[in-house]
Amino acid sequence: MSETVISLQNANIYQGGNLILQNVNFTVNKGEFVYLVGKTGTGKSSLLKTLYGELKLTEGTGTVVGFDLKQMDWKKVPFLRRNLGVVFQDFQLLTDRNVHENLKFVLKATGWKDERLMEEKINDVLDKVGLRSKGFKMPFEMSGGEQQRVDIARALLNSPKLILADEPTGNLDPETSDEIMQLLFQISRDYQTTVLMATHDFIVINRYPSRMLKTELGKVVDSAAVSETQSF
Repeated sequence: MSETVISLQNANIYQGGNLILQNVNFTVNKGEFVYLVGKTGTGKSSLLKTLYGELKLTEGTGTVVGFDLKQMDWKKVPFLRRNLGVVFQDFQLLTDRNVHENLKFVLKATGWKDERLMEEKINDVLDKVGLRSKGFKMPFEMSGGEQQRVDIARALLNSPKLILADEPTGNLDPETSDEIMQLLFQISRDYQTTVLMATHDFIVINRYPSRMLKTELGKVVDSAAVSETQSF
């Protein structure tokens, strides 16, 4: 039996009192790589926010990395997020400190205390994303692709079971997008980390085909659950 990492059943997702997605049903298992696609305004962001605890699930049932989304409150959200890695389109790195200090800031914020263990962890994640020698660099000294790799390294700090990636190639040129996609697939494969990636870049999807969830007309359509002849 595969370990379930995300499960939503009969879930209705609201934002500011408005019903955005209704009767959402899907599961994602350990080590899966899944795309989340759909036009702007169809609910991709609301779905992601629900999965990392920013929006509360009030109707239906849902679990993410073993946490019950209906039981989420401000006290429990940090524990959920320690089991997640979130990768943003705009990197969201702290611009006043170097790469090493960016990563150390996150470790301290999530409860790490031991200096030696923090150093080991920072070196480990920079190794995984191919930036072992770049820890001293400031974000502004790095290319967009390097900054996105730092963002992915940051997402890996607490050895997450799940990475939620929101348009991670949105600001990158095609060659750099390729490098980031290869890295995300490698992480998924080598560490059995589940990746859910929101994107509207169909060039990327065609080059790296995988299962798709699509938001449209207030629903989430699962490519794993539709006939092969039905085109996305």
